[in-house]
Amino acid sequence: QLKRLIDGGALGKLYYLYSNRLNLGRFRTEENILWSFAPHDVSVILYLLNEMPERVAAHGGNYLHTQIADTTITTLAFPSGVQGHIFVSWLHPYKEHRLVVVGSEGMAIFADTEPEHKLRILRQPVEWRERMPVPRLTEAQPVPFEAVEPLRVECQHFLECLATRRTPETDGEEALRVLQVLEACQQSLNQDGEPVAIAPAPKPPYFAHETAVIDQPCEIGEGTRIWHFSHVMQNARIGKNCNIGQNVFIASGVMVGDNVKIQNNVSLYTGVVLEDDVFCGPSMVFTNVINPRSHISRKAEYKPTLVKRGATLGANCTIVCGTTIGRYAFVGAGAVVTRDVPDYALVMGVPARITGWMCQCGVRLHFEPREDAEYATCAHCGARYRKEGETVQEVSE
Repeated sequence: QLKRLIDGGALGKLYYLYSNRLNLGRFRTEENILWSFAPHDVSVILYLLNEMPERVAAHGGNYLHTQIADTTITTLAFPSGVQGHIFVSWLHPYKEHRLVVVGSEGMAIFADTEPEHKLRILRQPVEWRERMPVPRLTEAQPVPFEAVEPLRVECQHFLECLATRRTPETDGEEALRVLQVLEACQQSLNQDGEPVAIAPAPKPPYFAHETAVIDQPCEIGEGTRIWHFSHVMQNARIGKNCNIGQNVFIASGVMVGDNVKIQNNVSLYTGVVLEDDVFCGPSMVFTNVINPRSHISRKAEYKPTLVKRGATLGANCTIVCGTTIGRYAFVGAGAVVTRDVPDYALVMGVPARITGWMCQCGVRLHFEPREDAEYATCAHCGARYRKEGETVQEVSE
């Protein structure tokens, strides 16, 4: 509910937030208070702000044990300008867990130890008179929300993610970010509160939409773009400057060259190899088993499919496995390819048959017979070709 208030603009521009997590005990001898209490607050703050701090500073006091901090105060500075601090202690006379978020339009108070009205909001707490800020002393209003057992909800969410293969709200990446902040805080604590910068995570050389799933390890080249709801599995290889459309599946072991364009709703199964400059039209289909049965596993019988450089596969066409699509070949929309397609060939129909020939630039060629062979010159780019039977080659002047 607090996250919704912040994202919905109820608090306006955020200024700062702080968290107190205090109690008498439980005393630890194997870890300090920073690592015992603060991870929860770090996780919550990162979730609320949806950004990493750029620097932190931590000060602490060792009282019960000379080498273990019993209290720490940590300050955090975020790239957006928001400031925060976390106060944790196990040397406090009573239990307190309070989170306060302050913005230009209001303040939110979450008091976990309160029996009721745990979340309250104070609206417009500051007004300006003659260019001077003046506090408005009003009562904080409770924010209603359903009271549930947090651990139970967390377990239910985990089970739902297992069932739907959805990324959980707090996944391993989130845990890694929390550890990165805590390590920087500990480093500052060891240096008597010296601020420690947190280097931003290196950005990958490619773009992947937030709904795309990238299973590591895999290889994705620089400049490649992967769009909504696409899934790249482990050990797939994708070259540079590719465009992977929406709802595309790329299986383990698939190899995709440079400058390949894959339109929406295409699945590349294990055994498929696309060379450079290949175009896959919307909803076209690859296969990798010639005689599939649901009740028989034929993973050991996958047949490879090779699509050579520059080939175009039209919308809704089907490439039956075990075939090779030649260089700059052109498969018409809806065609079903059951045998190899020569270089530069235009194939259409069910099953696909050669109906013509195509230039590298995608314009149809018209061959004229001569004494030794047939020749054609592209009307668009001027490239010249020689054909003997079903073999077409580009020729120089």
